[in-house]
Amino acid sequence: MVIINETTQKLELEYPCNWCYKVVAHERAGIEIAALEIFTERRYTLTPSNSSKSGKYISMNLELLVHNEDERTYFYETLKAHPHIKMVL
Repeated sequence: MVIINETTQKLELEYPCNWCYKVVAHERAGIEIAALEIFTERRYTLTPSNSSKSGKYISMNLELLVHNEDERTYFYETLKAHPHIKMVL
């Protein structure tokens, strides 16, 4: 759900569509390992995003084609649960 002008609206997406997850971890290799393990038979792109000032965390953008809401949510939850991943936005 998205809150716009104090009203709650459900995000309407047309599937299939490209979706970008911002993935945060302690190191780039952890994100790369997680992506390889989760998306074994899917094409995706992984591009650098940011790193914290202290260098403790790094974020990368992981983009891929999702076919429906369930798939988009499943990938989010699976990434979030991976031991190398700290956070997914």
